[in-house]
Amino acid sequence: MQKNAQILYESQFSKEERGFESLGTMAIYFYWGEDDFALHKAVDKLRESVIDPQWASFNYDKIAAERPEGVIEGLNQAMTPPFGAQRRLVWLCDTTVCQQCSEALLAELERTFSALPDTSVVLLTTRNKPDGRLKSTKLLQKHAEIKEFSLIPPWKEDLLAQQVKQAAFDLGVKLTPEGIDLLVDAVGNDTRLQDSELRKLQLYADSTQKTLSADVVAALVTANTQNSFKLADAIREGDTGRALALVEDLIARNEPPLVIAATIIGRFRTWLWVKLMTAEGIRDEMAIAKAAEVPNPKRVYILLKEVQSISLHQLQKTLPILLDLEVSLKQGSAAKTTLIAKVIELCQILRTVSRP
Repeated sequence: MQKNAQILYESQFSKEERGFESLGTMAIYFYWGEDDFALHKAVDKLRESVIDPQWASFNYDKIAAERPEGVIEGLNQAMTPPFGAQRRLVWLCDTTVCQQCSEALLAELERTFSALPDTSVVLLTTRNKPDGRLKSTKLLQKHAEIKEFSLIPPWKEDLLAQQVKQAAFDLGVKLTPEGIDLLVDAVGNDTRLQDSELRKLQLYADSTQKTLSADVVAALVTANTQNSFKLADAIREGDTGRALALVEDLIARNEPPLVIAATIIGRFRTWLWVKLMTAEGIRDEMAIAKAAEVPNPKRVYILLKEVQSISLHQLQKTLPILLDLEVSLKQGSAAKTTLIAKVIELCQILRTVSRP
């Protein structure tokens, strides 16, 4: 039956119409990571490069692949010749083949990957990190192009700044270094929000043709994540009332508790490094910035002022509380109750002004 379909297909369309001129060898892709927005953007880009829009309804299949039956259905579909120009794309979404894979399913993967026609592209996606010990993972490492789409930790501001800079460049938006830093503070590691705010800035930039300053970014960008930074500042100042009000506001706006916790942890980690370096007599802002992973050394001056009235001992006492906060949230504790309790504990430690 498959052979008859191939003969019918070849008789209906010439090589040019089937897009054979642009086809190469087989193509298998494996995308994984928790950054759903970035991953789906990559999926869209791959689909646009593979599928002729006029034949998309015939040559594009998105198949839920949590179960082996879904994977096998997708593999069988990938062996079917495409109609019209270009290739067929089969997307096996939410697959678990790199977390668990039976010998029978592994055999199907091996058979299909070795015989996949050059007119088909197979894409497998999952949020979960692949288990490197599994044979299925090793098979994908051998045959597929693997791309990771993990969220950058909120405290790695240098990587977030690079991400913003690249995204702005892709959209043709020019930002000053201070503007980039402000956008990082505003959106954190939320790539969907980052894209939304950059497109807003793009509209403004198109009308001015200028490099956008921090003042312009501040005026146009909705600083949702910045409230988490404000929460960290309130805790640092020992202002329990303001800190609890910010917790209420963040929870009311459905800010993910783990994101709130990660932002606080990142800020306190930076403050601890800055305080530790100065306690050891280091005054070189470049050296402090490198140790604390601060992308813009000019920010060290501000950080030094922020930790001036806090002792190293106070910052060290916050570490077990912050660790317990993260662990409790990951174990499923009530988010609001846990955040409130830990914020109160942290504020109590930092309420007493100490000598630096």
